[in-house]
Amino acid sequence: MPGRIPDKFIDDLLARIDIVEVIEQRVPLRKSGKDWTACCPFHDERSPSFFVVPNKQFYHCFGCGVHGSAIKFLMEYDRMAFPDAVEDLATRAGLTVPYEGGGKRPIEDASDVYLLLDQAAKFYQRELTKNDKARAYFEARGLDAVTIERFGLGYAPDKWDALKNALGTSAQRMALLEKAGLIKSGERGKYEYFRNRVMFPITDRRGRTIAFGGRVLADSKKDAEKSDEESPALDVGAQDARKSDGPKYLNSPETSLFHKGSQLFALWQARQANAKLARLIVVEGYMDVIALFQHGVTQAVATLGTATTREHAELLFRNCADVYFCFDGDRAGRGAAWKAVESVLPRMRDGRQAFFLFLPDGEDPDSLVQKEGRTGFEQRLATATPLSEFFFAHLGADVNLASLDGKARLAERARPLLTQIPDGAFRDLMLAELAHRANVSLRIDTPVGDAPRKPARAQDRSLVRIAVALLVQNPGFAAQIEPPHLFSTLRAPGIALLIELIALCRARPEISPAAIVEHYAEREEGRALQKLAMMEFPGGDDAARTEFFDALRQLDRQTVQQRVEDLMKKQADGSISAAEKDELRLLLPRKSAPSPNPPSQR
Repeated sequence: MPGRIPDKFIDDLLARIDIVEVIEQRVPLRKSGKDWTACCPFHDERSPSFFVVPNKQFYHCFGCGVHGSAIKFLMEYDRMAFPDAVEDLATRAGLTVPYEGGGKRPIEDASDVYLLLDQAAKFYQRELTKNDKARAYFEARGLDAVTIERFGLGYAPDKWDALKNALGTSAQRMALLEKAGLIKSGERGKYEYFRNRVMFPITDRRGRTIAFGGRVLADSKKDAEKSDEESPALDVGAQDARKSDGPKYLNSPETSLFHKGSQLFALWQARQANAKLARLIVVEGYMDVIALFQHGVTQAVATLGTATTREHAELLFRNCADVYFCFDGDRAGRGAAWKAVESVLPRMRDGRQAFFLFLPDGEDPDSLVQKEGRTGFEQRLATATPLSEFFFAHLGADVNLASLDGKARLAERARPLLTQIPDGAFRDLMLAELAHRANVSLRIDTPVGDAPRKPARAQDRSLVRIAVALLVQNPGFAAQIEPPHLFSTLRAPGIALLIELIALCRARPEISPAAIVEHYAEREEGRALQKLAMMEFPGGDDAARTEFFDALRQLDRQTVQQRVEDLMKKQADGSISAAEKDELRLLLPRKSAPSPNPPSQR
């Protein structure tokens, strides 16, 4: 089994990390008293019900109920695995993640696959320096050495076994190569997935290689200078057998690390080149991206040969507010643009904008920026069509708006699409524009439950719930409670959880409220603890301490009362023993007397 990350390290990490900083890099937050708020990034809403609570180091949405620590946020928002989220935060805090009790990592460990893919990238880069034809291709495309290094470009030799021989042919190594999508099985056995191709490493948000794109080498300089008609994502499979060279562009197959429908080529490079991304430009090909970067337009990314998906749209808007889609102006390009519209609409919360730039016939971003430079390309971007204009122009292209039938047709086409837009000003304006064009008013009801909710107050809550809530919010209180606990025998809901929480907090003195909730995330009590962690209590820390220990004293008194009632019932039916009679005589004076000291001092 893989090594386990110690709980103590998780507690220390969460104590060091500023959750506001982590979330604010992805979601715009606004100060609200001692907390921060935003419209929830996990469901569509108009009024903010998403709270980030820095002193407790967790977030909570009163609309959809999501809740968690900085680790949980990265897992949900950036779709990271738990170890990757911990590694990401540890790097931010300057810590090294310790692993215990795992021994040697198994072959399936993602760390081994990442390492292998990095080694493969370096191998392809070395091979590029040895192959004149591959270097000539990039030179013909106008790329300089800095750009080639920036994108880690390389070359896969025209052999069936070059990569295997370089990286190892043991059974374990071959299994890893196949898992990474670098070799495949066929009639000739296992052989290289990429052969005689210039190579484009595909990286994740942390800059780690997760896959490759490969373009078959052109047979002549003239062919290399031609527009690639790029769609870099032709997949392997039966196509690879159609001709000796296979498809022009070939991507790695889907693996545990690589899912082309949710990855963007060069997003990592764009984030590295820009302290803050004001925009992203979505183009169709690897070389389009790379040419734009070389000319100073460092916000370009590409989908990996698929139409723009909703996952792409979410990823784009997580990184910036303005997205420009750049397509050919022909029928195919406009069809691709419309698919982008359908993916983007459900993500168009207020403050986000999408634009569409359609290129002249025979041109692509690579050729345009080569001819017109950065200034010319920027001027074209400035004239890009806003989503709203393209939306109505596309839907109304074959509609006669001078007739009632035409207006009805436009309204009917627009209705199901407009209902997908999140509640907000943009949706209101789109509905108003439809009313202007079609002379029809569409009403879209806002789902119940989007109204912001406030944290529950402690009024009318049971003593046990109050004690649990205060302990979750102030784990340090447990250090003052020495076992055994008199109230542990009280027959009341939640007592077992309270005892368990005290033990947890005493065993892990550095544990935070966020880490407690994380600890119970997969258990039945998890949802209840999320709500209790947000319960409001008047006063500051001293008031919370007083109320917590007063609740424990009251629980002790209830326990004494319970025992007295049990013994009196035994006395009434004649089953009480002599020792129990003595116990009853001792307990009766305590039944209503206040406990003079906090539970920790008894």
